[in-house]
This record gives sequence, structure tokens and C-alpha cells, in this order.
Amino acid sequence: MPGMNSSVARLFRDKVAMSAKARAAGIDVPDFVALINHDEVRELMSRVPPPWIIKPRSDVSAIGIRKAQEAGDVWRAIDELDAREKLGERSAHYLLAHFIPGEVFHVDSLVNNGQVRFAGANRYGRPPMEVAHQGGAYISQTLAHASDDEKRLLEINRKLIKTLGLEKGVAHAEFIKSVSDERFYFLEIAARVGGAYIAEVLEAASGINLWREWAKIELSAEQSWKRIVPERRDHAGIILSLAKQEYPDTSAYTDSEIVYRVKKRHHVGLILRSPKLERVTELLDQYARRFANDFIAVVPPLERVE
Repeated sequence: MPGMNSSVARLFRDKVAMSAKARAAGIDVPDFVALINHDEVRELMSRVPPPWIIKPRSDVSAIGIRKAQEAGDVWRAIDELDAREKLGERSAHYLLAHFIPGEVFHVDSLVNNGQVRFAGANRYGRPPMEVAHQGGAYISQTLAHASDDEKRLLEINRKLIKTLGLEKGVAHAEFIKSVSDERFYFLEIAARVGGAYIAEVLEAASGINLWREWAKIELSAEQSWKRIVPERRDHAGIILSLAKQEYPDTSAYTDSEIVYRVKKRHHVGLILRSPKLERVTELLDQYARRFANDFIAVVPPLERVE
């Protein structure tokens, strides 16, 4: 399997490169600048009001992300990063971006011949960065089928993947819907299956297994033109958290909508499925309160990959 060339791979790895490419194609992106040219950093801070986000250009999840409330926070962060021994951990490998309050969404796609053959859109219960820094339960659930938000996200996602040049494989893209103007802004994308049991949630809702279909795409030329058709159009969601127990007991959670129980040391999680989105939402809200009493543990987020 030859895979993508290094130029395309960079667009799915470097947040500065992917953001610049997306913005040039007319996709909304929060204002950003690499932490390289200090004049450009000053210009952004003079033009874009705080808060801002400082984040690594290549790491995943909330690793290494920090929020800056004033210019002094940014300059202190640059000094701290540049004092690190490893070149790859210094400020040139970070970016500064406008922090846009809003709900965060993700779209997970299967791509062949440069076209999205299948995609599912989900909404996070809370932004992943907020969960990582403040603790609590991670929640993600499917959007209402054929809703305006789903239609808009899938359209932006198709344009994004075409713009970045992914020919075949999978993609996990994240977007934020601004509370101020209700527009979707592109945050980041990776050419991989999303983590935190996203694939299992999508399979619960649609019957489509991202890993299995990705393998079919890679191994069969006959799949190149086919649209991947879901077995069902249910709704699904996940609640997941670190747990204070080594092996949490979820036997008290007995609703018939539970289709998967996470079995991982010091983790607790349930995946739900129902034909009705309202039922999934209702159970996730209930379980969030119950998890807080029964299981949730909080640890500081990682500053760097370990």
C-alpha cells in the first residue's frame, strides 16, 4: 500500500499547513499564525481580541494546548517553549489561534478516488479541550439525520477533503459552531480513525465499521466507485470517563439502549443506540450525572506526548 506522498501527508499533520490550505479554499478558519515571526504574532494579537489558543502544530487531542488571556501570556509561553532542550518542542512547532466559543463537532469519513463515500457527523457534549483540562465525562452523539447542521457539516467536509487532496482512506475532521455568528469553523483534520471509541459509535448508528471499510478500500480496486451504504439510520452516542475504580462495575446501568461497555483499566464508558435521537440525548444526560457520583476521576492533561 503506497499511501499518500509527504506533501499531502503534511496537510493532515501540520495544523498550520492544513489551516492555510483550507482558508485559501474559502473554508472558514479561526485566525491563526505560527509562532515563528514575532511581528506576525503581534499583528494577530492587535487585530484579534483574546482569548487565544496556543497549541502544537502536530500533536493530537488536548496535549500541550493552553489558553492565553493577554499578550503577556503568549510571550511567556514562547519563552518557556524556547527554553526546552528538544528542538521539536520549541515555539516554532506551535501556533497561536483565535479562541472561538461554541459547540464542537466531528465528521468521520471514508474516502476513495478523492471522493467521500460515507461520512457521519457527531456533536461533542463538551469541547474535548474543556474535558481534558477541567475533567468530567466525554460525550459524543450523532446529529439529527438531514438536519441543517448535518447538511452543512457534510458539505464543508467534502470540500475540505477535496481541497487537501486525500485520495483514499479515512479522515477525522473537527469543526466549531460559533455562538456569535453560528458559522462552522474548521479546527483540524487527521487521516486516521478518530479515537475515544468514535468508530464504535458510528458503527452502532449506521452498521458501518470504519476499520473494515478502510481495509476494503485499500485492498480492492473494485471499491473505487462505490458509495458505502449504511445498514441502518439509527442514532448513537457515547459517555466515557476516567474512573477512580481500576475496573468499574456498570451492571447498575441496565437500559436496553446500551450496546457496548468499555472494558479498559481505570476507564468507564457506555455506547447507546436508539432510533430516536431524543432518547440517546436523555440517557446521556442521565448518565453524565450518575457517572459524576459513581466513577469520575480527574488527572491533569499531558503537556507533551509520553
